Amino acid sequence: MRVAVVGATGLVGSTFLKVLNERDLGITELFLFASSRSAGKKIDFKGKECLVEELREDSFKGRDIDIALFSAGGEISLKYAPLAAQEGILVIDNSSAWRMNKEVPLIVPEVNPQEAFKHKGIIANPNCSTIQCMAPLKILANKYGIKRVVYSTYQAVSGTGHKGIVDLEEGLKGNPPKTYPHQIVNNCLPHIDVFLDNGYTKEEKKMIDETRKILDLPELPVTATCVRVPVINSHSVSINVELEKDFDIDELKKELASLDGIILLDEVEKNVYPLPVNATGKDEVFVGRIRRDESVKYGVNLWTVADNIRKGAATNAIQIAELFKDRF
Repeated sequence: MRVAVVGATGLVGSTFLKVLNERDLGITELFLFASSRSAGKKIDFKGKECLVEELREDSFKGRDIDIALFSAGGEISLKYAPLAAQEGILVIDNSSAWRMNKEVPLIVPEVNPQEAFKHKGIIANPNCSTIQCMAPLKILANKYGIKRVVYSTYQAVSGTGHKGIVDLEEGLKGNPPKTYPHQIVNNCLPHIDVFLDNGYTKEEKKMIDETRKILDLPELPVTATCVRVPVINSHSVSINVELEKDFDIDELKKELASLDGIILLDEVEKNVYPLPVNATGKDEVFVGRIRRDESVKYGVNLWTVADNIRKGAATNAIQIAELFKDRF
């Protein structure tokens, strides 16, 4: 398989390469693209030195690339993903540019892999916070039916890229923020992405819209509050779900524990529950604090934690690529 990585020198792009190095996608040739600032750099991949090229409109012509993994921002994806697709390349895009396009599948491989094969050249990778919630919610939807979902997120600064990490590190030295509107040190910012006219942020809208699309429940009532917290890596999400019918907690835990890609950590008597420090560097979604919401008839609370750069971006995209491993 001939694979391209667009945005190869960014935080997610470099993680693409790390995960590709760990997993066997059967890569025979690797192409690396980035901005003019990074062009000319050399990156080691499985013992071979690969040259980073400047991304240009003709970068994909005559290369016979099979899959292109994009993580260079929405504007780049809007311009260059169609150019790649026109060359017969399957684009898996990590930006928000294509997620809500009706012609573009939005995929979490553990949840809706069959939808990936309906692509027309582009497949979208969901928002990092959305990804880690989908497998648990799919189980609940299939088994009990879902009436309503309420998200509260606690999102790490790496979700903003290198510049978010720098804001936290510099803030610890007493320096003012350059990326966030307020200091992130010793603080929580209920502000991720821009505010919309209805008072929600774009990040909150992403979680709402993407949940409905991935679960194929277009009318599902969903609300979200997304918060940036002073943690370097791995997002945490509190999920409150109102179900259509009653459930057994122990049975639900067994269902979650049996799902590929989920690790159940729920022994509160031993202080065992998912933590960002334990999820970092892992590809699984960690789930715990499962308990009844006694304020409604059939309510349940879950706590999920996942590495937002790996499972929330790079690994999920590569798992999508693996669905097509035998087709190239």
